[in-house]
Amino acid sequence: MQLVIVTGLSGAGKSTALRALEDIEFYCVDNMPLPFVSRLVEHMAQEGEVDKIAIAIDARQKRHLPAWRETLAELRGAGHRLEVMFLDATDPALLRRFSETRRRHPLSGDDLQDGIRRDRELIAELRHGAAIIDTSNLNTHQLKAIIQDRYGRAGKLAVTLVSFGFKHGLPVEFNLVFDVRFLANPYFEPTLTHLDGRDPEVARFVIGSPEGGELLEKVMALLKFALPQFQREGKLYVTIAVGCTGGRHRSVALVEELRRQLGDEWDILVRHRDVDRGE
Repeated sequence: MQLVIVTGLSGAGKSTALRALEDIEFYCVDNMPLPFVSRLVEHMAQEGEVDKIAIAIDARQKRHLPAWRETLAELRGAGHRLEVMFLDATDPALLRRFSETRRRHPLSGDDLQDGIRRDRELIAELRHGAAIIDTSNLNTHQLKAIIQDRYGRAGKLAVTLVSFGFKHGLPVEFNLVFDVRFLANPYFEPTLTHLDGRDPEVARFVIGSPEGGELLEKVMALLKFALPQFQREGKLYVTIAVGCTGGRHRSVALVEELRRQLGDEWDILVRHRDVDRGE
């Protein structure tokens, strides 16, 4: 069976994730106590009517969390194809969401920030080995699209290409990161500064330079070697981050060209995290 355990911080999008999985015919269960998860999966496997299950687990069942590792070992030992998806977000993003929705954080008491801190502490172990999705800058439609794009196409390694600006901080999680700040910056070209890396003129400036062309060639050679190794290891989700100064020109152009050259062999998803922020 294909199993997805959806976990992460309260307010990071677990309910949206479950609804997205339910829409692509996963049998979904919200916050089932860990001691019963293996029994449920065994029962559904014997029934034979369901082959995809998603189960949400979070800090609300804190007294059961010590059984986490044992539960994962049981599921994998039974031969099921299991992935843990961990939904994360920054503290400011979580504070804003709880303020906008006026929901009460399940661990907050009278102090929302303290509740978020306790939530992180309680589920810290659940991050290890998980496919981590940072939802800080995603709306519900974008998150739903990411999940359905990944889990609606079985068999392909999901490769997320992320462009970003170092001045805005590194992405929360990545498997490989490339720093392309040594390339000539289109920002300082008067005819290009107002454009971004998706524009053909900017792409020609970045990729068409000797350094840009050689960098692209070397990165592609590494990815052609590394991606099959990731898949052979059993990974379902790989994130490759490309960073420049502001995340508008060089990193965006490189990511777009990587998407084009990687083709259809992988399940490619592109995110330009900082393209609308400016240098």
